[in-house]
Amino acid sequence: MPLAGYGVYQVSKADCTQCVLDAIEAGYRLIDTAQSYFNEAEVGQAIARCGVPREELFITTKVWIDNYGYEKCRASVLESMRKLQVEYLDLILLHQPFADYYGAYRALEELYAEGKVRAIGVSNFYADRLADICLFERKVIPQVNQVEVNPRNAQFAAQQTMQHFGVQIEAWAPFGEGRDGMFSNEVLVGIGQKYGKSVAQVILRWLTQRGVVALAKSVKKERMAENINIFDFTLSEEDMAAITSLDRSESLFFSHYDPKMVEWFDATVKSRRENQG
Repeated sequence: MPLAGYGVYQVSKADCTQCVLDAIEAGYRLIDTAQSYFNEAEVGQAIARCGVPREELFITTKVWIDNYGYEKCRASVLESMRKLQVEYLDLILLHQPFADYYGAYRALEELYAEGKVRAIGVSNFYADRLADICLFERKVIPQVNQVEVNPRNAQFAAQQTMQHFGVQIEAWAPFGEGRDGMFSNEVLVGIGQKYGKSVAQVILRWLTQRGVVALAKSVKKERMAENINIFDFTLSEEDMAAITSLDRSESLFFSHYDPKMVEWFDATVKSRRENQG
């Protein structure tokens, strides 16, 4: 699994195929999408057209809550594979820790045993939910947990829990979508100037040096090239510590423990699904 990946969250259908082609040309091989992004088919078009051998790509998608439960999950993964035009998925994740994720996870384990998916995991599973699915009703430990990780929400404790169970941590929103003045933060700007790198490159390098797989998203080709150009420098221990000092251990977005946010997840995707269809 590459340490640097390209994510297509909120990339429109109209732009998605070209963006993925640009990302692959820039050097990305890990492409991350999801059923709830409604652009799997467009990612599939890019995969078919890119000219890169399939075995060199690492394709990830995620199962949305309304496809949980054993039967619906299995059928939805096969449909995602059809849209993506692939004979196997490198990684499939359960997108949120709600509803019948037990049944859905059993479907992923079966698809894994059949070779239709090369790795299975979860997304947004807090420590208690991750321990739950690692310890109960499972044959295969989740190989990945994709969670929010950025300088304001560094997830050190969560990473320790994942390491305890043998789960790879993967970061969504590594830049916090620019919230809380992320790109103008004096510490990050100063470190970037020291190495001749952008704030985004500093953040991504901080993550990869921690062993965190980082997903970056941009619709600009030059920014894609910049975001993957992070392996020609190494942050010092002092710089790593300085970035660590920015951690507030709280999300820049929402809490999965908040019932109102659970309702929001449900309502938002239902509305988008209706508009798509």
